[in-house]
Amino acid sequence: MPAPRQFSVTQAVKLSLTVVGCLFLVMGVQGVFGPFLNRFGILPRTATGLVGIVLSPLLHANLSHLLANTLPLLVLLILLWSNREYHPARTLALIWAVSGAGTWLIGRGQSLHIGASSIVFGLVAFLILAGFKARSWRSALVAVLVFVLYGGVFYGVLPHAGPISWEGHLCGALAGVWAASRLPG
Repeated sequence: MPAPRQFSVTQAVKLSLTVVGCLFLVMGVQGVFGPFLNRFGILPRTATGLVGIVLSPLLHANLSHLLANTLPLLVLLILLWSNREYHPARTLALIWAVSGAGTWLIGRGQSLHIGASSIVFGLVAFLILAGFKARSWRSALVAVLVFVLYGGVFYGVLPHAGPISWEGHLCGALAGVWAASRLPG
């Protein structure tokens, strides 16, 4: 099997900005036409909620919700894309799909789950675990950096009342652990 393609830091930044830019594009559409797109979030255990597995990370309740996810997502995506051993496209797709499916399965009843925080939690868990599993000083340094910067987010996986989807956070973190466990090493 050929080695995965190595992305330069510049390419990693461009790819990451493209993903984050899509979130802003969707928010712009919502700003023009109203928040009608949010109905495509995850509505747990319903047929209509299945489309949210794919679309929910692109949707945000408002600009402050989007901004809260933007910087962590950008930093974590750059770290992901800049290490070929992480198989970034496959890893991102796996975290995206598994966190969405998990939220669809365990999410609170009639709550609509939207936002990219499940991806953020998945990337944090993935980069920490994969960093130590890879057994390289660079990966370990990334793992420590991610833990120091974002390790506190794991408080968000604990069940609590309110509009924030702890279920999405939990499923994202579990998806990140699973994705990291699938890496060779």
